Amino acid sequence: MKTLSEIDTTSKRATRGVGFSWGIAEEVGKNMRLLELYGLPGIKNLNKFLKDYKEKHFQKSTLISEKNNSNKNPFCPITLGTNFIDQIILLDKKTNIEISNVAYPILFIPFVSRASETIGKRIFLKIDEKEFLLNLNQSIYSNYLKNEILENCNSINISFLENNNLFNENEWS
Repeated sequence: MKTLSEIDTTSKRATRGVGFSWGIAEEVGKNMRLLELYGLPGIKNLNKFLKDYKEKHFQKSTLISEKNNSNKNPFCPITLGTNFIDQIILLDKKTNIEISNVAYPILFIPFVSRASETIGKRIFLKIDEKEFLLNLNQSIYSNYLKNEILENCNSINISFLENNNLFNENEWS
């Protein structure tokens, strides 16, 4: 079994090898570590994404708004994710964010998980019919447990959940 450090380092090198900057490669390394730690197929999806990267001309995102549509080519999950995490303080003020047509959406999940920790809120992420509850970058609860490559999705919905107790005052007393 590969160690998390090996996963991180090899992912960084491979990402840098296809032309991403070292900074982005560092982010991808951290993300692959998280996906594999949580039992999601990170390496498998990253490998296929990197093979397709030069040929498929994925759409790069910049400013993320409440509705984000990619008309021709699917969004690149790496640039989408780095922009999401960079803009999370502003995005947190929105109720719901919709993104259509994203390539390899599994690669977007750890960016959202890390953003959850940054804002101190749980985030509910829905990729088509697959649901993920991201809890402050500490855990991921999901109805998706397949070890497969997910090349594209039609829609991603992101909801920010307020921090509320699951018990009432009587139960607390």
